Amino acid sequence: MIRAASLRGFTSLVEELGGDPKRLLKRFELSPYLIASDDELIPIDAHDSMLDTAASELHCPDLGLRLAAVQDLSILGPLALAIQESSTVAAALQCASRFLFVHSPALRVDVEPDPHDRRGVVALTYCKDLRESAYSRQGIELGLGLFFRIAELLLGGRIGLRSVEIPHPPLSPVRRYTDFFGSDVKFGRPVAAICVDRRVLDECFTDSDEAVRQFAIQYLTDNFTDPGNEVRVHVRRILATTLATQPTLLHVARLLSMHPRTLQRRLADEGTSFDRVLDDIRRDTAHRLITTDDVRFAQVAEFVGFAEQASLSHAVRRWYGMSPRELRRTTNSRMSH
Repeated sequence: MIRAASLRGFTSLVEELGGDPKRLLKRFELSPYLIASDDELIPIDAHDSMLDTAASELHCPDLGLRLAAVQDLSILGPLALAIQESSTVAAALQCASRFLFVHSPALRVDVEPDPHDRRGVVALTYCKDLRESAYSRQGIELGLGLFFRIAELLLGGRIGLRSVEIPHPPLSPVRRYTDFFGSDVKFGRPVAAICVDRRVLDECFTDSDEAVRQFAIQYLTDNFTDPGNEVRVHVRRILATTLATQPTLLHVARLLSMHPRTLQRRLADEGTSFDRVLDDIRRDTAHRLITTDDVRFAQVAEFVGFAEQASLSHAVRRWYGMSPRELRRTTNSRMSH
């Protein structure tokens, strides 16, 4: 999931480009009333797929960057206050890294070594957990563009930017990227990042208020639980990378260094079970492969751990009330109208 605030400016931009935002939202089963409230949560798959589709159909390859240009720190909701009242850039990044799950559990920011081994340079990375949701070029450009803008706004433009790293090829003319970031932009990189002078991490915010920051952090701690700490999330992540091997409860328990009965009990405490988590990840993975990739159904069955295609067909009918072929046709028809 992701907070609806991430789509702030989307409706106006689509209208400006001559599109119909209500029709786009309906195609991706998103209510206009839902995204009107910043704090509502929406599926990140629908969010990202809609951005990619809108960019393609409206002939706007820089849609993600355009959205980033009209957004600011406030889209992070209660997390924004904790970041804004941090005493240093390093403290603000630490806070963002710790609590970004409040905005979306699928996203992560971190400080890592410079990928080009430049002295005195660090990479501020922006990543999406691809075990939970498919890669989105527009989604990455929106997130990275916003990350850059927030850094500039907090530091008054003094971020010591050395380069920008983007995993995919350029979607727009390279000049569009260099104009937006004001720096060298490198494509086809392992991870999305803005690379800055290390000394920037020590920059102080003179108007920060530690008491307000502590209050904000306490509010986040008391009112939001990091899904990453839940056992079912760890089980999902293991299953997402081992589905084709038909993983068992015993196998997953060993990887988590737990007794199978302990794992079952922990999952029950979280209101689920191993079989239910396995069925959920199979359903989500099968849906993604059937509806977004031109993969043969026999291959989909194998990838999600079914011994034969008939098992996939039975499961898809149970999940969606239709055959895999009908699901693909229905989804593609909805996407094209």
